[in-house]
Amino acid sequence: MGWESPSHWVIIALVVLVLFGYKKLPEMSRSVGRSLRIFKTEIKGMGQDDAARDAAETAVPPTAQPTVGTPVAPPVVPPGAVVEPPVTPSAVAPVAQPLPPVVEEPRPASQQGTQA
Repeated sequence: MGWESPSHWVIIALVVLVLFGYKKLPEMSRSVGRSLRIFKTEIKGMGQDDAARDAAETAVPPTAQPTVGTPVAPPVVPPGAVVEPPVTPSAVAPVAQPLPPVVEEPRPASQQGTQA
């Protein structure tokens, strides 16, 4: 006495047939089939995207940060290479701030005709 009963499925099929008509049922079936096919390919593509993203994340190992108190070995420099000292934030020049706009004062009427 549930959805497993064939009589319930026959009644549902008759209701669908009456509502939509026998001419539209093949069209609707094709449309549903196409939609399911497109849905399956999109789901498959999303799975491939996830796999590619996971592979990219595992291919790039995170950089190890030294802990406080751990000695850090100096970098290996080939002979004859020019080594510049590292730039520290205190050695960097401050960023110049933009100047405020220049506002010209209006001249009195007596000085407008003469120029120095």
